[in-house]
Amino acid sequence: MAGLSQTQSLSQQQFLAPQLQQSLQILQVPMLELRALIQTEIEANPTLEMEDTDVKIEDKQREAEEFDAEFDKLSKLDEEWRDYMAQNASYARRNSDDEERRQFFFDSLTEQKTLQQHLLEQLRNSDLPPPDIQLGELIIGNVDDTGFLGTSLDEIAGNTGLETEDLDRVLQVVQTFHPVGVAARDLRECLLIQLKRIGKEGSLEWKIASNHIDDLGKKRFPEIARRCGTTVDCVQRAATFISTLDPKPGQIFTSDPNKYVLPDVMVEKIGGRWVISLNGDQIPHLRISNTYKDLMAQQNKDDVREYIREKIRNGKFLIKSIHQRQQTISNIAHEIVARQQEFLDKGPGGLKPMTMVKIADAVGVHETTVSRAISGKYMSTPHGVFEMKYFFTPGYQTDGGAAMSNTSVKGILSELVAKENSKKPLSDKEIVDLLKKKGIPIARRTVAKYRTELNILPSNMRKSF
Repeated sequence: MAGLSQTQSLSQQQFLAPQLQQSLQILQVPMLELRALIQTEIEANPTLEMEDTDVKIEDKQREAEEFDAEFDKLSKLDEEWRDYMAQNASYARRNSDDEERRQFFFDSLTEQKTLQQHLLEQLRNSDLPPPDIQLGELIIGNVDDTGFLGTSLDEIAGNTGLETEDLDRVLQVVQTFHPVGVAARDLRECLLIQLKRIGKEGSLEWKIASNHIDDLGKKRFPEIARRCGTTVDCVQRAATFISTLDPKPGQIFTSDPNKYVLPDVMVEKIGGRWVISLNGDQIPHLRISNTYKDLMAQQNKDDVREYIREKIRNGKFLIKSIHQRQQTISNIAHEIVARQQEFLDKGPGGLKPMTMVKIADAVGVHETTVSRAISGKYMSTPHGVFEMKYFFTPGYQTDGGAAMSNTSVKGILSELVAKENSKKPLSDKEIVDLLKKKGIPIARRTVAKYRTELNILPSNMRKSF
């Protein structure tokens, strides 16, 4: 037939084995999700049991006998059922219809996902090559519950040693995911992503969101109309349309406004030394049931032995993955504490610059492993409970040669504004000069950026009369 042709192409793709996927999931999930995951595995794998389970010898023997009897019964029923189905084609047709309806019912059931799970699923189904998938995972790990990218690409690059250009390229792909507007760096970009998706690129709404977002927030419609060369009525209609867009696209995945946090790591001072401990009590301690170990030794049937062997193998891998997770988090926590002594002694003002690359080198893992390990994990300190990624931040070299984190600089900036004369508030230029006097070289645009992140208004809007 004309127009049709056959071509052959060769491509390479990487797929993670199911057990490796499970290991990465165990490393990445927070404490509460890990407990739920373990409980699911216990229910699905009869060879797993909690270490505190006290099973008597006679109970083990009875459990083994019941397992034997139940397995034989199910095998016999399965054979009889297959024979019956082969002889009854009309029933098979009806059963096929029933099974189709049943499957449709189960496919219709929805499971509550987190925003990050939803984004990671889309990422792994994309056409991106494996190296870009890893970059996408880092970006998604920094998307907050409202759907915004909570960390700048420069900071992610500074923490991981990756190229900002590569991160930006992958970010453009992540920003095409659902919900529309996700992974934006600010409200302006969030609105523009949504307007572009519905074909309003270049429209009046686009111009307002792109160039006049501050005036829009203050409802300065005449000023916007003058600058856009249109009427106030047109601006009001555009503003009404913009108000229908979602300023926090990630919130549709927030089912519970109350977020409960269980710290994975506790840090306290004992005998003049900072000591860390893992919150292991919250994680069920698992072991392989002796009942099934005995069954493996006693059972002669190959199919039974293979079933038990597979379940034991899966159970051992789960136990090993949980142990590796805890060990990795412990190693990273020790490195954080070793580098952030001043923070522990003085509080957030003493936070030092620290990148994932340095911690990864010290622990002996890849920086993406560090990123997964600290994702959604919290550390309890004398100054409060902090997300572990809080401690990873680039910084500045002061004139005195000391290293100072971005967080510390933001703290100083906040203090300067808090102590300013409200009738003559500090301009960004004046803040730059004051920081330079403290030995902190910083650009004016960086001060403006930090001020915005701290929700501090410009000087003309802080002035009181």
